[in-house]
Amino acid sequence: MIGSDRSTVAHLLRRTGFGPTAAEVDAAAAKGYDAVVAALFEPTAADPADSTPPPAFAAYTPGGQRNLTPEQRRALNQQRVAEFGALQSWWLHRMITTERPFREKLTFLWHGHFATSFEKVRRADAMYRQNQLFRTMGLGNFEDLTQAVAKDPAMLVWLDAGTDKKAHPNENFARELMELFVLGLGAYSEDDVREAARAFTGWYLNPRTDAWAIQPNQHDGGLKTVLGQTGPWGGEQVIHIAVNHPASAPFVTARLWSHLAYPVAPNDPVVADLAPAFARDHDIGALVRRMLLDDRFVAPAARGGLVKQPVEWMIGTLRVLGLPATGPRVLAGLRQLGQVPFEPPNVGGWPQNEYWLSTASSLARLNIAAALATAADLSAIRAVSPSGRVDAVAHLLSVEWSAHTASSLQPVAANERELVALALVAPEFVLA
Repeated sequence: MIGSDRSTVAHLLRRTGFGPTAAEVDAAAAKGYDAVVAALFEPTAADPADSTPPPAFAAYTPGGQRNLTPEQRRALNQQRVAEFGALQSWWLHRMITTERPFREKLTFLWHGHFATSFEKVRRADAMYRQNQLFRTMGLGNFEDLTQAVAKDPAMLVWLDAGTDKKAHPNENFARELMELFVLGLGAYSEDDVREAARAFTGWYLNPRTDAWAIQPNQHDGGLKTVLGQTGPWGGEQVIHIAVNHPASAPFVTARLWSHLAYPVAPNDPVVADLAPAFARDHDIGALVRRMLLDDRFVAPAARGGLVKQPVEWMIGTLRVLGLPATGPRVLAGLRQLGQVPFEPPNVGGWPQNEYWLSTASSLARLNIAAALATAADLSAIRAVSPSGRVDAVAHLLSVEWSAHTASSLQPVAANERELVALALVAPEFVLA
């Protein structure tokens, strides 16, 4: 049984959310580690975050720009950009206000795994629909999730499904399905990609229904050999074959463990222990539960094994300081740090760990931390004598300072805002 000391429970809450408040850690420690894990997977009452509706989106009109004047086209583009900014703020607000942070954390994880970006999709409503897909299916069956993502409007646009014709198969989705979504490099051949691409021919986003459809005259119904199996496969069958390939469960298990615990390869011993059950049932929730209850999840290698991504750091900071996600400062800060929701850099999503520790990002984090500390109500820290403030900030952030960090913070303890700003960029808080 994993211990329920405050440090261990704080680690669990950080990895299954974006940054717990001190009160949340205290309450969870009183319940016990196993009880907190169990609660993550139980249906709960309505989440307060659900009471904030998504932004209003203008009705989508396929080809709507064709007959517009230049002025009307500019106005439409400005409207789409405004809707997109509202959508980004809406999701950041959810991350802060939710009482089910695990659901939002998994939504964010799948957003990076099945990465699509507004930069190409250009439709905030489609990005919202995909976001909801991850939120509702993110702990369900992995094949069901992959099948749904494959037919999602944002993904269809992102990977050019409309250009996938019988005479000229587009390999984009077939390649990303195998390389990034389901199998990983080395588990398939170029022939597999070419044959799978034939199976997805004819897939497109129907402009009349704004939903996935097949153009029968553009679909290649011939025999195809994909990952060693031959048949007149369509796209759904190729996804089924890929998800059930022996390389899939280790790959997906490694990806999840690498995001929630510490980086591993598909041949890591922890993957070898966890993947077989996932290969049988494809149950994401059951897999993640086993991860969280594995002793290696709370081992020293895990506790310092990840660098917070900018969104995780920003939301965690706002939550512990009691600040909202509204206002241009948050989105501007995330843009400075290099990670903005709905804008991954490419089909591979965002990098991890050392990527976020550049000199530029460290300086940006410090400047943002100083601004947020200035905006926060730090009266509780101010009420503590300077000799006890370093410990008080550790409790506020639910971290344990090393002797080196504690001694480095003590000289600025007389200034609570400077103290908190520096604490927010200390290794103990930057590491997830």
